[in-house]
Amino acid sequence: MTIAGSVLDLMCDTPLVALKGREVHARRGHLWGKLELAMPGQMKDRVARRVIRDAEASGALRPGGVVVESSSGTMAEGLARVGAVLGYRVIIVSDPRIDAGLRAKLSAFGASLEIVESPAAEGGWQRRRCERLGEMLQRFPGAFWPRQYDNRLFQTVYEEELATELTAVGEIAAFVASVGSGSSICGTAHALRRLSPGVRIVAVDATGSVQFHQPDRPRRQSGHGNSIVAGNIDYAAIDEVHWVNDGEAFNACHELARREGIFAGGSSGAAYLVASWLASACQPGANVVALFPDRGDRYAGTIYDRAYLDAHGLSGVVAASAPARIRYGIDEATSWSWAPLPHDGSVPCYAPGTLTSHRLLSELGLA
Repeated sequence: MTIAGSVLDLMCDTPLVALKGREVHARRGHLWGKLELAMPGQMKDRVARRVIRDAEASGALRPGGVVVESSSGTMAEGLARVGAVLGYRVIIVSDPRIDAGLRAKLSAFGASLEIVESPAAEGGWQRRRCERLGEMLQRFPGAFWPRQYDNRLFQTVYEEELATELTAVGEIAAFVASVGSGSSICGTAHALRRLSPGVRIVAVDATGSVQFHQPDRPRRQSGHGNSIVAGNIDYAAIDEVHWVNDGEAFNACHELARREGIFAGGSSGAAYLVASWLASACQPGANVVALFPDRGDRYAGTIYDRAYLDAHGLSGVVAASAPARIRYGIDEATSWSWAPLPHDGSVPCYAPGTLTSHRLLSELGLA
């Protein structure tokens, strides 16, 4: 039995669970799920706790102070939870895509919510949210902004904590994680390179996301994929990327629930899809670990709602048994596809002219 001084003490040491993998695959390696969704909230609890504690120590956040961040998902929840325990006012800038479950949690934790009305032509919802965030920082002088897209402390948390926890299963052949801000996969990768030499770092992105040299397209996946390139993505740390479309990711969530009894969000379903294939193609006995960031409760009205899936043509979009290989930076991914990252510099990691978090914040005077 675990006895904790507060909920903050439970934001670590999440379980690793053995998985069967997708039914279409004959597994050769050992497939594991890292259940970050088993925290009091979800994966971003780790970084929310650390970034606020570090801000306290540095004096950037004083007793009774204000924390402001832009988020439509797990970072918002993590900051609101930690702020409630430690007595800080938390203001979250978000957009209409925020789900009713998260709205209820933020309200319960005492956080305030600022919703922007429409996306920008370039940078989409992220630009609009950053514009509003700038207004909040002016309205509340001295407020603390964690800067989730370009704060390297976020990578450090995963490097120091998560990677060590993963090696409980032994040498790791492949680590699979979806990419949003890039902190979890890249921070973990830095440590795994030392702890498991030869590990294959596999990123999972949404089709229609700009993060890996693809055009910006409408998409319904959340938690991973982006219309800007976050400063915390270290492309040198990633070996290959897989793109998964909305229907494939959502139906993989249903497979994950039926096969493994794990009720998870879209980022977990997409990672499960890719990791299952890797575990069928790797050396016998090799360890493949997939990161599962959050629970599926937030997606009851989308991923797990048959009417929603039917209305958007996403029902029954089952992924193939293997991905198609495409040419990085040349071919557009519209269904499950993969490509190695070109570390020789022959192709830029993201398309020239793509909006980065650094450029966006500079244009808004927030860099």
